[in-house]
Amino acid sequence: MAALQEKKSCSQRMEEFQHYCWNPDTGQLLGRTLSRWVWISLYYVAFYVVMTGLFALCIYSLMCTLDPYTPDYQDRLKSPGVTLRPDVYGEKGLDISYNISNNKTWTGLVHTLHDFLAGYSPEAQEDNINCTSEKVFIQESFMAPNHTKFSCKFTTDMLQNCSGLVDPNFGFAEGKPCFIIKMNRIVRFLPSNKTAPRVDCTFLDQQDKDSQPLQVEYYPPNGTFSLHYFPYYGKKAQPNYSNPLVAAKLLNVPGNTEVVIVCKILAEHVTFDNPHDPYEGKVEFKLKIEK
Repeated sequence: MAALQEKKSCSQRMEEFQHYCWNPDTGQLLGRTLSRWVWISLYYVAFYVVMTGLFALCIYSLMCTLDPYTPDYQDRLKSPGVTLRPDVYGEKGLDISYNISNNKTWTGLVHTLHDFLAGYSPEAQEDNINCTSEKVFIQESFMAPNHTKFSCKFTTDMLQNCSGLVDPNFGFAEGKPCFIIKMNRIVRFLPSNKTAPRVDCTFLDQQDKDSQPLQVEYYPPNGTFSLHYFPYYGKKAQPNYSNPLVAAKLLNVPGNTEVVIVCKILAEHVTFDNPHDPYEGKVEFKLKIEK
């Protein structure tokens, strides 16, 4: 039977550790001589330099295949989404309600519109150009300063009675509120080739045949998005681009009654019947005006 190995004392273990860290007999540091440490260090430096170079070459090759102005793969919808201002969300989508006689219930909605339209002031649009062609604005080359493309102006005065300039309360005080409708951007998307897309707002599922249809005043006239705002070429190509807007002033919303209103974009290449996305090509919202 082999004899049990004697248990080493703490001082013996410390002495062995010190001998491992530095062996004066062989000149080894942590088990290797100085020359071996130099060689292994050079090996790892060369290895990681080569790996870094290969990684950089792969990234460079990938970037050479990408167009900085147009994404190769777009996960956005083929048909644009539609947003509404002011936007107040309830448990199930947009839900807006206020009391005409209590201005505290609608001043926040008015402030939301003023803040949103601040980006459409003449000062904010001074870098854009005036467009009057009413046709698709195709730009094959970068003729604007700093290798960019031109963007057409859209200013608040184009919304006329819903601009906040004529009526700072946007009609909320009189029970005829203004709502602003905007299409989301899609790079190189054309909503139509010849006819400008327009907004059409109606009551949703109006069951009472005797009740009047929704009466709406649209700004700009006819509720159209001029074609010269399309196509959009991306943030890099058009850094000053502003989405065109349409304002809808609702004239005959019944008081003290919750109604559901849908505003659709009517255009050749815009769809609004996607059951999986309620905001594709249209926007629905609940509205209740208490008097």
